[in-house]
Amino acid sequence: MSNILAIGDDTFENEVIESKVPVLVDFWAEWCGPCKAMTPVLDDIALKYADKIKVVKLNVDHNSATPPKFGVRGIPTLILFKDGQVKATQVGAISKAELTDFVDTNI
Repeated sequence: MSNILAIGDDTFENEVIESKVPVLVDFWAEWCGPCKAMTPVLDDIALKYADKIKVVKLNVDHNSATPPKFGVRGIPTLILFKDGQVKATQVGAISKAELTDFVDTNI
């Protein structure tokens, strides 16, 4: 997780909403198998797009205020924010190719 920042309810506004670059937020939990499967994919995306987007993770078990604000009901949920607004949402684990397409289409 060297290029992925762990955030919480208290830092969400500053790190995501006020960000000058698009932000890919991974809503996840430690017990979630598909969430764990997404970790290497997200690491690759964070490296590949290091100069274009910021990738952050928000643990839904430790941060209960933020997920309902964005309709997060299942995990993993990936939400791409641009200029402080939700640009696109992806629910469920996806491949690196699918995530690359998701990011490319929406940034």
